[in-house]
Amino acid sequence: MAQQLHKRTDDDLVKFIFRQYLSKQISLDKALEHLKIKRSRFFKLLAEYKNNPDNFSVTYKRENSKRIIPQLEKIILNELKKDKELIMNKNIPVRNYNYSFIKNQILRDHELNVSLPTIIKRAKEHNFYIPKREHKKHDREVITNYPGELIQHDSSHHLFAPFSDKKWYLITSIDDYSRFLLYAGLIERETTWTHILALESVILRYGIPLRYYVDSHSIFRFVQGRDSIWRDHKKMTDQVPTQFKQVLLDLNIDLIYALSPQAKGKIERPYQWL
Repeated sequence: MAQQLHKRTDDDLVKFIFRQYLSKQISLDKALEHLKIKRSRFFKLLAEYKNNPDNFSVTYKRENSKRIIPQLEKIILNELKKDKELIMNKNIPVRNYNYSFIKNQILRDHELNVSLPTIIKRAKEHNFYIPKREHKKHDREVITNYPGELIQHDSSHHLFAPFSDKKWYLITSIDDYSRFLLYAGLIERETTWTHILALESVILRYGIPLRYYVDSHSIFRFVQGRDSIWRDHKKMTDQVPTQFKQVLLDLNIDLIYALSPQAKGKIERPYQWL
């Protein structure tokens, strides 16, 4: 693509060619050849030169950029402040700004249309921006080859409704291969039975998977503490099946445990999506 005229030459040369053309010292074809522009562009510039030779310039003049109205500027900043309050609240599982949501909120509540780049620009200017972090890959990555090979199952206790006065437990089951959310349910109190009901819902709808992947919560796993005064020396970790585990055993479903915080984080990641 050819460079624009103002990048290829300067005002003095263009004026000189115009003077040469007007005095008939060079032809139109020759002038076009020197300037490397089309006839329409040539005559438009020539008219500007003839109207004001002293102040004529081919320097590119950018039109004044569209500035948003002060009312919209204030609305954007208010919405960004609301987002920041959610991020700063440790009880709410929100870690990043959602600029697309802000855009939709402004359109819905104020009937004002604003572009996403404009919102992001204001966010960066007013410290409402969190750069993406480089996440280290954990060393206990679970690899599957087909749907139903592994179901990740867990719960999380957060203020999922930001303006609610209490936290809720969110139980989820996710297919590791497809990342499909098989089950999601909000409950006030977490019990073994609520997890068994979640298990029932997944199996009745999608069938029996090969194995389940959970953390070492007491609902899922019997863990014997080393120095517990209640310790039964005849029963060690995993030698007593929990009710949840017993249901899986009866269905011939294997159960494996996340043995590190990094692996457990893979289960909890969907709470960010929700």
